[in-house]
Order: sequence, then structure tokens, then C-alpha cells
Amino acid sequence: MVQISEVKDVQGRESRTAAHTHIKGLGLDEHGIAKKVEGGFVGQADAREACGITVDLIKYKKMSGKAILLAGAPGTGKTALALAISQELGPKVPFCPIVGSELFSAEIKKTSVLMENFRRAIGLRIKETKEVYEGEVIELTPEEAENPLGGYGKTISHVIVGLKTAKGTKNLRLDPSIYESIQKERISVGDVIYIEANTGAVKRVGRSDAYATEFDLEAEEYVPLPKGEVHKKKEIVQDVTLHDLDVANARPQGGQDVLSMMGQLLKPRKTEITDKLRSEVNKVVSKYIDQGVAELVPGVLFIDEVNMLDIECFTYLNRALESSIAPIVVLASNRGMTSIRGTDDETKAPHGCPRDLIDRLLIVKTLPYNQEEIKTIINKRASLEGLSVSQEALDSLSVHGINVSLRYALQLLAPAGILSKTAGRTEVTNEDVQECEVLFLDSRRSIKILEESKGYL
Repeated sequence: MVQISEVKDVQGRESRTAAHTHIKGLGLDEHGIAKKVEGGFVGQADAREACGITVDLIKYKKMSGKAILLAGAPGTGKTALALAISQELGPKVPFCPIVGSELFSAEIKKTSVLMENFRRAIGLRIKETKEVYEGEVIELTPEEAENPLGGYGKTISHVIVGLKTAKGTKNLRLDPSIYESIQKERISVGDVIYIEANTGAVKRVGRSDAYATEFDLEAEEYVPLPKGEVHKKKEIVQDVTLHDLDVANARPQGGQDVLSMMGQLLKPRKTEITDKLRSEVNKVVSKYIDQGVAELVPGVLFIDEVNMLDIECFTYLNRALESSIAPIVVLASNRGMTSIRGTDDETKAPHGCPRDLIDRLLIVKTLPYNQEEIKTIINKRASLEGLSVSQEALDSLSVHGINVSLRYALQLLAPAGILSKTAGRTEVTNEDVQECEVLFLDSRRSIKILEESKGYL
């Protein structure tokens, strides 16, 4: 017997949660005032309102080349604020998050990695008006001719494609090279396609909804019959980042000779892009912007743990912020007065950043949560993870959030849920939380054990 199993839809899975899955936005009203509990946020009203003003400045394009510093203790929601800013801006604005230590673990220079991420955070929206032939395929006939090289085989001289729209039909005689694209796209009669007049590129949009009742084992996407004429002008909007343009120009496609192919094989995995190439790309981008073909979209570069950068990176960061094409930079630091990496000077600097960089920054402060706010956050995370938590267990976890850290309290949720399920309970109780405390140490108890013992544990 042939075995047939149903493929389950995994897109709607809700059980997979990350640290900031519950963050949906800044949670501000129409006047920019922070609601107490909204968008996954609890408290931090001043910080959220400050970030809301930043989002407005970015949207009005008055923030380019400037930077913000989110400063506060660990677990006060700095990364959550940065993610909320990206969600408020929408998917079309590039958002590039990195951690300060990432720059030191790459194969190329740290300053080059920093500039690469700067370029990732700057988008370019290119608008092109192309002449296209669009419609439902009603005829697809390749016409053969005698092979000019002799022999018994035949070659395709051209292909006849009939396209139908709501307004009429057209028969096109296409080049044999386009027939190869048609075969690659697996186009058949009844498919809706469009063909670019200049390049001859063929794109399959989907199956015509007139064939929606046909029996098909494959999951087909049905699209309506195109309106208007077969031959039309269509505006195509393409979003790319400056880094995409840099990479495309740094690795041009070689020829088919042996030397070119060997050169491609022997290339290192990571190519360092030169400043000269970037300046050439910038010239072309500026030309497109002046012509009105393209529009610059400055995105957000988020650098977490900015105190991990050294003095060389900070100097480069200052220079990059002053360039004519620069994104909005959001920095985050959980340090107070601390020394700057890479300096022999004993003097401490605020947040581990040089004074000249601090002068350029708008600083947003995040405050520690009180017990009531911690209880609300734990309750939100529990509902997100599909757990029911008793009031006693919530009180116990919120005490851990105050005395130890919010992260430790949230980390106890998942194992406590497993223990309650194993015991056959539908609700996480205080006994489950206490058992988790015995099984998993917090940082303070771990340090105390290490101090009291002679060995490692």
C-alpha cells in the first residue's frame, strides 16, 4: 500500500518563542503618550515616549547621521526598545542588529565589518517603469527548424506564445533563448506570466483562477486574470541595501575560461570591500537619486553592548556618523563609569564610550522594574508560552525578579511548566517554582557556593 501522510502547516506554530517575541511595538497612543501595558511593554513610559519621538524623526528623515544611546541596568528592556523601534518603522526600513563583540570574531578587519553593517542599514528604493507583456498563456508552441550545423536533430527557431487578459489577446513570436526561461519556470497553458520587453525575462505569477477547480496534488497559487491590455507599462519597485550593491560590484561574474573559473574557486569566503569601491557605488547612487530613479531609505543600525568596542572602532564610528550617507545608529550599554577598551589610560568613561562620542548622542535611560510590573511581565510571558500560573507562583517569581533578576524569573517559567505537566497539573504552582530553584542556581547563589568551597564546586 502506498503511504500518504499529510504535511502539517508549521507557519502558525506559536510554541516557538524567543526572548522578545511578545514585543509588538512601542505601545503609544495617537498623541505619543505611552500606555501602561501595551505592545508587549510594561512600564518604561519615558523611554518609550523618547523612542516614539525618534521613530517620528526617522520617518521625517531628520535623524540621518545621528545616534541614540539606550543606557540602563541589565534586563531593563534596551534590546526590546530597539526591536520595537524597528517594528514601528515597518518592514520596508532596513534594521541591522549586531553585538559589539561580533566585530572581533570576523575574518576581516573590525572597522571593515563595522562599515559593512553601516551599509546594510541603508536602503535604496529603485523605481523602474518597464514595458511588459502580461496575461494568461492560451498557446505555447515551439516552432522547429533544420539544424544549421547539419545532422538529424532539429533546433527551435522561435516560440509562439498566446497571452490573454480581460481586454483582449495577443500572439507573440519569441526568441528561442526565452523558451529556455519558459521551461525553467515550468510554464504551461493556463499560467499567468509576464515577459519584460527589454530583457526578455519571464516570470510566472501563478495559475489562472479559471483553473481553480482542477484536481491538482500540488499546492497551487491561483491568481486572477490580469486587467488591461497585454502590452503595458508597469512600475516595478525594488528594495536593496548599499551593502548588496557593494557585494554585487566586488564579485563580478567571471568568464568561462579556465583561469576565470579557477579564480572564482580560489577566492576567499569573505571579501574585504575597499573604500574606493564604496565611493564609486555612492557616486552612482547619488546620480540615481538626482535623476529621481531611486530614493534613499536610511535604516537603523543597532549595536548592543557598545562598551565591548575598542578605541579604534569608536574613532571609526565617529567618522562614519559624519559621512553624507549614514543610517540612524542606536547604541545600548549596561555599564556605568568604566574604562574604554584598547586604552592604557586609567580614567573612566561614561558607559564605556569616549567623551566626544557621548557628546553626539541622545541618551535614553531605562529604569529597573518594580514588583507589580515584573508580575505583569511574567504573566504576559506565561500566556505567550501557553502556561497557566497560580497567584502564589506569580508572587514567588516576582520576588525573584526583584531580588535576583527579571531574566532569572522568566527563565524559571519553562522548566516549572514541564514539572507541573509531569506531575499531572494544569497550573504551575509554588511547589514547581521552589523545585526549580533547587535544580537551577541563580548567579548570586552560584557565586556564594564558589566563594565557600575550596575546589570548583
